[in-house]
Amino acid sequence: MLRFKVLASAIPLAIVAFFARGELFAASRPCIAVADRSVQLTSLFWQAERHVAFTDDPALATVRVLITENAESADFAVIDDIDNAEAGGCQTNPSAQLVSISASPAASEPVIYLAAEGPADYRIFVHSNTFSARDAAALIVGARGEPARVRAASL
Repeated sequence: MLRFKVLASAIPLAIVAFFARGELFAASRPCIAVADRSVQLTSLFWQAERHVAFTDDPALATVRVLITENAESADFAVIDDIDNAEAGGCQTNPSAQLVSISASPAASEPVIYLAAEGPADYRIFVHSNTFSARDAAALIVGARGEPARVRAASL
């Protein structure tokens, strides 16, 4: 009987640990390396240190991200269709900074507008089978934050 009680109390703890570590049947999430750390998207908002949101209205945005047509004009480029890409580069770093995309942003969270033209805080180029332009924008803004001039203007 005591063995059954121990087993019955251990199963919920194992389930909680499984969900706290990551998503159920999660595929690999978009991830980038920035300096000596990695930044990874997560859909588990309670695990994320940074949260970003997106808007279709440029007037509501705190960060403008321009999607460029070529990698040379971009501040950040994602090209993952090469044969010698480092597999699992971000998964080897257990201290990855997690970023989630929020549906309803808080006042302190960056709100991103994906622009096709015009002025921008960041310029990105994405040619990927696993990343979308939205994923890349969330990662770069999550890694670098809002530009200083935007933060100063919102004070």
